[in-house]
Amino acid sequence: MALITNYWSLDGIIILTILFIIVYLYMTRNFKYWEKRGVFQIKPTPFVGNFMECLLLKKAPSYYLKELYDQAKSEAYLGFYIFDKPFLLLRDPEIIKSVMIKDFNTFFDRYASSDPNDRMGYANLFRIKNPAWKIVRTKLTPFFTSGRMKKMFGLMLECGKHLDEYLNSLKLDGKGLIIDVKDISSKLTMDIISSTAFGLDVNAFKDPNTDFRKYGKMILQTNYIRGWAILGFFFLPNLVRLFKLTMFGKDTTMYLRKLFWETITRRMNSGERRYDLIDILIELKKNNSDEEIEGFKFDGDDLMAQAASFFTAGFDSSAVPAAFALYELALQPDIQSKLREEIHEALNNSDGNVTYDMLISSLPYMDMVIAEALRKYPPLGFLNRKAMQTYKIPNSNLVLEKGTPVYIPMLGLHYDPQYFPDPEKFDPERFSEENKRNIPSCVYFPFGGGPHACIGNRFGHLLIKLILTKLLNECEVTPCEKTLIPIKIEPLISTTTPLNGVMYLTLRKVNTVD
Repeated sequence: MALITNYWSLDGIIILTILFIIVYLYMTRNFKYWEKRGVFQIKPTPFVGNFMECLLLKKAPSYYLKELYDQAKSEAYLGFYIFDKPFLLLRDPEIIKSVMIKDFNTFFDRYASSDPNDRMGYANLFRIKNPAWKIVRTKLTPFFTSGRMKKMFGLMLECGKHLDEYLNSLKLDGKGLIIDVKDISSKLTMDIISSTAFGLDVNAFKDPNTDFRKYGKMILQTNYIRGWAILGFFFLPNLVRLFKLTMFGKDTTMYLRKLFWETITRRMNSGERRYDLIDILIELKKNNSDEEIEGFKFDGDDLMAQAASFFTAGFDSSAVPAAFALYELALQPDIQSKLREEIHEALNNSDGNVTYDMLISSLPYMDMVIAEALRKYPPLGFLNRKAMQTYKIPNSNLVLEKGTPVYIPMLGLHYDPQYFPDPEKFDPERFSEENKRNIPSCVYFPFGGGPHACIGNRFGHLLIKLILTKLLNECEVTPCEKTLIPIKIEPLISTTTPLNGVMYLTLRKVNTVD
């Protein structure tokens, strides 16, 4: 005899129906959370909230959050849901300034997080929590000073020679060649990262299958499993901890651990100094080995996490903006010609040599081009914070509960015609000395803002400038049959990258005959 009726099959249907109702009620219990607080909210879908397209990896999160931003044009903020959890999206620049800067002591931690047991993914500067974050950032800051970068610039130029040799080996006269410019910029960036951080001469142009590059590409590979994992790190940290997901993956973690400790041991034994990240980490290990801050130690995987984060952040955060800039310059040859003229003039004034001072102070139009490329294609199109205590939004009646995730849709602000008229147009003049003074505070921040702003901002800009200078001095880029117009963004990864991770353009020597 069945449990409820005379039929097992009917009992099963009844039990499943009851279970479904229970789960449904549980998963929708918070769906009036923002409405009750007088906050405009996007109507959620049971079980997934407002996040279906991102969970299915059909849309990059930056562009989804931009769509939410655009749906609430008259609102200072809006509420949305991921599964059953309420999130707040900020639109008003003054409130954004309060969260990022004025009231940083309430929002000092990012909501994004890794599993605390995954020390290499959790203990790096991007995800570590206060108070360890503040101390680690303070101790790593000397690596990114202008004095330190100037000392490292010789290493960067040596890597630049690898690119020169590669370009000279190609047949770029006449019609030129169809080239993946993202691949070129990634190789140069990887060479520079390997040299300035790890003291290695990789030369990815000569050996594109080097282990250093292979494992770097594995971290940012575009497949569904990796896409869901990265989505979890940014939006679903509880699931990351539940399923014990690792930021770098088992193989990459083992490779980086081996590489790091071999390098640091060799450097300590030899006494060699290269003014790179390894030197900084050796100093931290020697001077702070007995110090522990809420589980963080200046040794082991916690120390290695700083090198690993520089490895991953540097791999694409400079290479991809450079590729997007080349894409826009290919579509607008007048802007490209103007930039090339500036490069030629700067080189003439420095006796034909690319120098640190030349890149920093003699290329104002390139600064404008890069700023506009970063407006349209910021490496990460959103910021996230978490309310660490109860907080009243300024000039409103809204009180945020402790632990509330707060997201700032950078891409939405960057494309808001109120701040950037005709936002789809690539227009470097927006960032002329005169015009950029008219841009309101906290509507443009491609590398973040406030105390959590990217520590490697100046380093990244220097890399982008070197890439553009090397490629555009003697060559020009134009669209080809494989160029996607308009550009399409890869939905399988949370950072801004072109579809399938490629950017095809024709590269050819300037002033050659077809």
